[in-house]
Amino acid sequence: MSRFGFGAGLVVALVLIASAPLVAAPATASTPDKKPDSDSETPDGRKFEPFKPEATTSTGTVTVDGQSISYQSIAGTFIVHPQDWDDVPRDPNTEKGSSASGEAGHEGKNPTAEASMFYVAYFKNGGGARPVTFVYNGGPGSATLWLHMGAFGPRRIVTATDAHTAAAPYSLVNNASSLLDATDLVFIDAPGTGFSRIAGKDKEKAFFGVDQDAYAFADFIAQFLSKYGRWNSPKYLFGESYGTPRSAVLINQLESDRSIDFNGVILLSQILNFDLSPDRPTGNPGIDVPYQTVLPTYAATAWYHQKLPGEHKNLEALLAEVEQFAMGDYARALAAGSDLNVTDRAAIAEKLHQYTGLSVDYILKADLRIDGGEFRQNLQGSDGMTTGRLDTRFSGPDIDPLSQRADYDPQSAALSSAYVSAFNEYVRKDLHYGAGKLFKPSIPTFRTWNFQHQLPGQTQQPASSRQGSNVMPDLANAMKLNPNLKVQLNAGYFDLATPFYQGVYEMHHLPMPASLQANIEYKFYDSGHMVYAKDASLKLLHENVAGFIRRTSNLGK
Repeated sequence: MSRFGFGAGLVVALVLIASAPLVAAPATASTPDKKPDSDSETPDGRKFEPFKPEATTSTGTVTVDGQSISYQSIAGTFIVHPQDWDDVPRDPNTEKGSSASGEAGHEGKNPTAEASMFYVAYFKNGGGARPVTFVYNGGPGSATLWLHMGAFGPRRIVTATDAHTAAAPYSLVNNASSLLDATDLVFIDAPGTGFSRIAGKDKEKAFFGVDQDAYAFADFIAQFLSKYGRWNSPKYLFGESYGTPRSAVLINQLESDRSIDFNGVILLSQILNFDLSPDRPTGNPGIDVPYQTVLPTYAATAWYHQKLPGEHKNLEALLAEVEQFAMGDYARALAAGSDLNVTDRAAIAEKLHQYTGLSVDYILKADLRIDGGEFRQNLQGSDGMTTGRLDTRFSGPDIDPLSQRADYDPQSAALSSAYVSAFNEYVRKDLHYGAGKLFKPSIPTFRTWNFQHQLPGQTQQPASSRQGSNVMPDLANAMKLNPNLKVQLNAGYFDLATPFYQGVYEMHHLPMPASLQANIEYKFYDSGHMVYAKDASLKLLHENVAGFIRRTSNLGK
């Protein structure tokens, strides 16, 4: 379903908690390396063995909307370097330095750190002029197996709709919603994740950060366009979860620093301003907008689990009503703070009870402010169940019924094994890549990720924390530099990591001329963070994204 519903006259937003990344983060992979990974720590002052680009080629077919599409797939790596690598000392004992990649003109240099970035590219055979879309998940610290095996690759893993998927064997089937009917595809693993590796002195510092990560992706994309001759192709970014702030920074870097315009940016489960996180807004007192923008997701979730005291047959009508309350009476009540009188406080608590299913007493004790973890722990607490975070349709047994906040995410636990197993099987058997290599679905970068970010126009990087990270100006700047850039926001109603209404709020507060708002379109789904985890939503996601690409690719005009 697609909707653009707010109350009349209203302005209409990964998210992270300290212990959880934005995407499912399984801890194991199925095949160990035969030798230690090349990203193992190298003592300072010693040269590391440079990475070398790799590529394996295979072929296949996929059927989309009854059309058989033959394709060539390439699984391989590009070598990228940190932004400041040109300034580091060269090795006086060698003229060639340690870079194994001549793709980007890096010969003769000796960087202190480098990354080998893994990708899988799919090119339609005999397709003529074709768009190319660069696809990645988030985390930060997640590989891109989720979008690859769940959404747009030629093969798709079959999982349960809102329950724990049974253990192996898993079913890998033709993906009738693959985007290969509309665009060639490049799935990219961020440095250190999946089959991507990092090495050298201060390698984590070089790649694990908002700006460092975006620069690595920009370097990768520039190399890819050169190697495969795609500079004149219509170009798109598709990022999910932390991949959405990456997209905002990346598109601005591509346009402002490399003079590479893109046709479109496609965002799934968006978070651009980390001050709007629904997980722990209590750690940022005085910032009440997160409680407002997450309220429609609470209502959708309580509606799904039949916890609302009233009857609401139409979800969209309920959400429009809740959005108006959230940005109206609720916003004014929160803004009043301690000045809110007892009568009005009771009235707001009763209304929140009607929209969340939580008790009035609990809401009053919480001072009218319930964060995501508290909601998930208490919505089905009387049944001994914890509600999902990435997808609130999912539920699982309480780990600790006395916890203030949920202890785990039932949706992540329900799907992770299926995705990890399916990708390990597929990449080795079908793509002929990965023998003797360890695949890392996720790496623990969140606690050490550098959330400092240099905004467009700033001459120095500010000293800021995760809470203050906000890349809305980057997306706005990119849209101003390229007024033809189109943006599509996709969001699930049952996503409590990056609530759908939060994304809408962010888009309507981008610092740019109002005329550019016409370049943004909104698509909503009866699903969660991974909207493709529901078959009907996956089909609709394909229709929306393929339609967006066809309308904006400028082919045949």
